[in-house]
Amino acid sequence: MPALYVMIPAALLIVAIAVYIFFWAVDSGQYDDLDGPAHSILFDDQDPNHTAAVDQANNPSKAERPTDNDQAPPRA
Repeated sequence: MPALYVMIPAALLIVAIAVYIFFWAVDSGQYDDLDGPAHSILFDDQDPNHTAAVDQANNPSKAERPTDNDQAPPRA
């Protein structure tokens, strides 16, 4: 029984620390970029433009539009 007098406050202290760390992470912007990791899996790490999909998702008006010279290959 005396062990409960130590374990319950210790557990409450650990929970309070975990809640504090969670709210600190949310307030500091740790969860702001939800699209970056999802798009980065599509590109190689060596590619210098591996953030192109994220940039395109954030700025759809600046996306590259096909020109007359960029024709799709003929279908078989």
